[in-house]
Amino acid sequence: MTAITAELDTKTKRTPVKGMMDNVMEQFNSAAEQVNLHPNIRKILSITNNEIIVHFPVKMDNGDVEIFTGYRVQHNNALGPYKGGLRYHPTVDIDAARALAMWMTWKTSLAGLPYGGGKGGIQLDPSKYSQNELERITRRFTFALADNIGPEHDIPAPDVNTNSQTMAWIADTYMSTRPPAERTANQHVVTGKPDGSGGLEGRDRATGYGVFLNIKFWAERKNESLYGKKFIVQGFGNVGYWAAYFLEKEGAKLVAVQDAFGSIQNADGIKVDDLFNYTKVNNGSIVDFPESVVLNKEEFFGTECDICIPAALGNQITVENAHTIKAKLIAEGANGPTNVEGEKLLLERGVTILPDILCNSGGVVGSYFEWLQNRNGELWQLDEVMAKLDKKMKESFNKVYEYSEKEGMDLRTAAYCIAIKRIEKAYIQRGIFP
Repeated sequence: MTAITAELDTKTKRTPVKGMMDNVMEQFNSAAEQVNLHPNIRKILSITNNEIIVHFPVKMDNGDVEIFTGYRVQHNNALGPYKGGLRYHPTVDIDAARALAMWMTWKTSLAGLPYGGGKGGIQLDPSKYSQNELERITRRFTFALADNIGPEHDIPAPDVNTNSQTMAWIADTYMSTRPPAERTANQHVVTGKPDGSGGLEGRDRATGYGVFLNIKFWAERKNESLYGKKFIVQGFGNVGYWAAYFLEKEGAKLVAVQDAFGSIQNADGIKVDDLFNYTKVNNGSIVDFPESVVLNKEEFFGTECDICIPAALGNQITVENAHTIKAKLIAEGANGPTNVEGEKLLLERGVTILPDILCNSGGVVGSYFEWLQNRNGELWQLDEVMAKLDKKMKESFNKVYEYSEKEGMDLRTAAYCIAIKRIEKAYIQRGIFP
């Protein structure tokens, strides 16, 4: 997900596809121009504060030692501790971590949270390792990060191919490195933990629920019902599943799904829980789901539908496939799924895009609730969490939608403008350390 280095194809005259870092910088610079961002603050926000790369050895089940590379990029902490996920994926590198960390800065600022932005992970394919190996890798990575994370400094969370179990290992390892009297006070070094280990009820569904809420709020603004609306989901992990689950509850119909293994379709509708239960016994894959037909990978985004939810990886919707999209609404469940050129084409066609820093921010809002719960020694019930999440997400949506309408700009630019202006205000009020 860093800049793709494909060579120029002389036959089709295609230029190399821009990477995530290119996209986030174009988006930032466009919004900075819109709000006339102070040049000095623009310089600060254009770079990261810290970039940590660690190489560490781990003994495998067969006795061999493998060397892994881990990353943690801390973009900005003007508003509070760095906050952002850790992903385990072959595409993880320093450029991807930079882009994702910057997106987290805008996301936490837009949501009105007392956080900055950070991101990282390990460059690996977790499917190639046993559960015991993944535990040792995670614990060794946590130890290697040492004092670069902490509950008031940098707070990781789950991301692609990491989950509550991963966070439990990190929390336990981190707390083990603290003096005995401080260990329980450091439980909130990570969020997204299991319920029994300081986790928040409902954190598992927070991101997907937030995606659903943004779609619902948009439909309400348009005086439209979600009942009968057809939608497609790319990525049927935690985010994609919960977004689909709540949309189905509103009467919407899932008609196509794509994951890392393949694509399936059923114009009459795919039952969300039936597909979810199938993946649990099919190694996490949607392939060969009985009540579906195979869909060509390249044809997925062109499926006839009303709503498209890219909830997998970045740079999935580009100028190469944007023209095939039939949906009138794209709700970005993933970070950076639409690149700049693809977005321009979609906006020209009148397609509405609910931007990632707004649409999938339910996860970091849920993380904030968990962090507060741990900090204050409280236990929140599921209905309380969902009500708080609903309120927070609606506040953010309304701010962005109304700013967009007032200024005559797309929702992404509006979201960036609001986020950047909040950070700028903090710098102006505090000044720059000499």
